[in-house]
Formats: sequence, C-alpha cells, structure tokens
Amino acid sequence: MRIVLSFLAIALLGAALGDEIPTEDNVLVLTKPLFDDIIAKTEFILVEFYAPWCGHCKSLAPEYAKAATKLAEEDSPIKLAKVDATQEQDLAENYKVRGYPTLIFFKNGSPIDYSGGRQADDIIAWLKKKTGPPAATVASAEQAKELIAANPVIVFGFFPDQTTQKAVAFVNTAGLVDDQVFALVTDEKVIEELEAKPEDVVMYKNFEEPSVKFEGEEFTEDIFKNWVFVQSMPTVVEFSHETASKIFGGQIKYHLLLFLSKKNGDFEKYLEVLKPVAKTYREKIMTVAIDTDEDDHQRILEFFGMKKDEVPSARLIALEQDMAKYKPPTNELTANAIEEFVQSFFAGTLKQHLLSEDLPEDWSAKPVKVLVASNFDEVVFDTSKKVLVEFYAPWCGHCKQLVPIYDKLGEHFEKDDDVVIAKIDATANELEHTKITSFPTIKLYTKDNQVKDYNGERSLAAMTKFVETDGEGSEPTPSVSEEDEDDESAPRDEL
Repeated sequence: MRIVLSFLAIALLGAALGDEIPTEDNVLVLTKPLFDDIIAKTEFILVEFYAPWCGHCKSLAPEYAKAATKLAEEDSPIKLAKVDATQEQDLAENYKVRGYPTLIFFKNGSPIDYSGGRQADDIIAWLKKKTGPPAATVASAEQAKELIAANPVIVFGFFPDQTTQKAVAFVNTAGLVDDQVFALVTDEKVIEELEAKPEDVVMYKNFEEPSVKFEGEEFTEDIFKNWVFVQSMPTVVEFSHETASKIFGGQIKYHLLLFLSKKNGDFEKYLEVLKPVAKTYREKIMTVAIDTDEDDHQRILEFFGMKKDEVPSARLIALEQDMAKYKPPTNELTANAIEEFVQSFFAGTLKQHLLSEDLPEDWSAKPVKVLVASNFDEVVFDTSKKVLVEFYAPWCGHCKQLVPIYDKLGEHFEKDDDVVIAKIDATANELEHTKITSFPTIKLYTKDNQVKDYNGERSLAAMTKFVETDGEGSEPTPSVSEEDEDDESAPRDEL
C-alpha cells in the first residue's frame, strides 16, 4: 500500500508539473526541461549526477535504488533522482560537477553537498538526519525495539534529564554525525523496560556484539563521535567501493591493511586469529582486509609496491603523515607478530617503507634520463645543472599523452650541458623529502637549489620556456574536463 501511495505521489508531482516523470527502480530520472520545477516543488530530494561509463556510478546504482525503494515503502517525503551528466552537461556545469558520481541534496530547493556513505542504509541515515531531528524521540519499549530491528546500527541515549552535560553532548553529536541513527529515551519507565539506566549510552548493532555500552569516564562531543565511528564499524573492515569512503573519511587515520586471498582461504585462516589484536587497538588503528583476488584492488598492491606472491601480508599506512607506509619485519600473520608490528609503530621505532627500483644500466642513454630512488638526489641536486623531473604513473592517461611531447623536450635540450630532462616512476620509487599526490607532477630543480612546480600548458613550447626561464614562464593549466576526471590522475586520495 505504501509503494502504491509513493507512486501516486510521484504521479501527482508529475501532473502538477504537466509532464510524466520517468523512474527507474523508484529513482526519478531527471533532464533539464523538468529539473528546476521538480527541485522547486519537492521538499527533499537527493540527486546523483552520474556518467554511464563510470565504475563508481555502476557500483552505487543498486544501493541507490535500494535506498529509493526503502524510502518509497516508508511513504517518505524524501525522493531520490539521477541525472546523466554526460547528456545534461549544462546542468552538470551549473552545479560544478567535476567527478562522478556527484550527489547533491536539495532541501526546499537549496543545495547541500552529500557527505554520507554509498550503501543504502548509509544513504537513508544521512537523509533522515538532514530532514528530521538529530535524535528520534522514543516513547515506548516497543518503538525502541522496532527501531533497533530496522537499523543495522543505532545509538540510544537514555536521559530523563535532557539538560545534563552528557545529554547535551549526546544530542549535539547526533546532529554532527550524518551517517548514523540516534534515538533519545526520556521516560524512566521505558528506560527500565529496556534494561538501561539513566545517562546510559548504548549502541545496538546487527553484527558482532548486539549491543555496546559507552564506558568512558569522559563524555565530550569529540570523544563520543570517535566512539560512535569506531564501534559502528566491524572489528576488521573488508575493503570495497562501499566501505572506502568510511575507511578513508573517518576519524581513524592509521590503517593496518591485511592483504589476503579469499580463493586461497586466507580470510578464514587469518581474520579470526587477528580479530583480538584489531579489537585491542581499534580506537587508534583501523584494521582493513583487502581481497587481492579482486581486479579493482590491484592498484592498491601497486601503491605498496607489492607482488601477488607476497600475499598474505600486512602493511600499515599513516594518512596524516603524507600516506607514509610501513612494512613489518616478517610476513608472519600471527597475533604476536602483528601486535609487535603495531606496538613498534606507536613506539616510533619503525622506519618508513620507501619503494625503489633497481637502477637501469642505460638510465642515461636517452635524451630523457631515467631516475630511481637511488640516483635521484645525485642527479637532481647537482648544482651545476637545472633538472626538470616528471613524476609519472605507468597507468596514468595524462602521463601517456605527455610522453611524445616530453621526449621532444628531452631532444631539444639533449646537447645543453646545463639542462637535464628526467622522469621517475613515482609509483615504484619513493623519496623521503618529496611526496607526490597526483600524476603527472613536473618539478624544476634550479642550480641555486630552488624547486618550482610546473602548472602550465603541457606543450613543447610552454615547457621549453619554463626551463629556459628557470621556472618564470608558466601559465596555469586549463581546467580538466569532466570526462578526464575519471582518469586516475590522483590515486592517493582513495588508494
């Protein structure tokens, strides 16, 4: 009956606009002729700008449809819509869409950037938080049980007195955390029926421990927010498109990565053994399991300079230290070995694991010299020469397009004893003093030890002028088109 009512609501909306609105799996399909009217006349609507060829959009599609269907079943006023940005380029440009998918929530016509997860429950939780009170008021034990059954994760605050410091912090945090559902119980009788006590804060989950009580001595918004994030995630999180945004966008900035093969039975063999260690350190470090059999995860192996024959193995990454990587002294995946590895990291006794290739014998044979980690400093910091270096990734489309131009640049300066044109594979060679976050990155190292980034047009004339003028002749690069944005030119954001 609720789905019928929801379809009726969509039909009435279409009638009000004088046009039939096409839908796919309860998701409105919008085009420019209808867009403005629908946005203006719909109180709450989330719009996905997508590209048909985008892999992330394809991964989101079933979860987006699932969220739309669940909201329809609830007869919710919240609508979900999508726009093919490759066909509706004016709309995409109007809303500054620069990558796919881009989700924008419209509340009474006003746009708000979507910052939630990409699973159906996360989408719904975020939308309900934006359209209702920070915490749902629970009036009976039956209502509480229904909410617990309906939500994979829900946080209850039991506060007969809503003016206490803890109660205020609870509600304030509920307003800040967009991807979780919060509930507030104020009736002492209901609190007793739910076997709780006044001032208790309890998270109910449909995985691992069914309920977890906040036991900390201090209860501030920051401490509580961190607790909610940690406890709402599995002890060991499996990496996927859906979990990536939570892994990299959450409060925990240190990640212990377990590279495992499902086909070889590694998940069953190691995860239960390592869960106690993961649980001990979960408030400081998130443990993430990566299935190395997945084609989409090969880039992560490359980022760590790993080969498949090194699996199973572990690595540690510190996001706030320029994505610094750490390698354990052994590939042994026992609880003791991993705990010692984590303890050494927090004790500051571990050195960063920097990738390096062997130096090719013919590294200087061609006009464009080949650099690796071992010869970089010797060549680049030679004060008798100015050195232009391209930091590239073998898989980067923009880097591939640059190759013929950069080769011609090398030929142009080949006989100039004062200039060296060089390149380095930054995915296979890492430098402690230089961190690269996008590809290609081009830097000029002058004779007086200055380092100047090249941000100009990627043409032979522009780069030649940049070298000849010691970095003074660079104009800003034109904006990258939406189509180019799906090229992996900035892999460090999401491994």
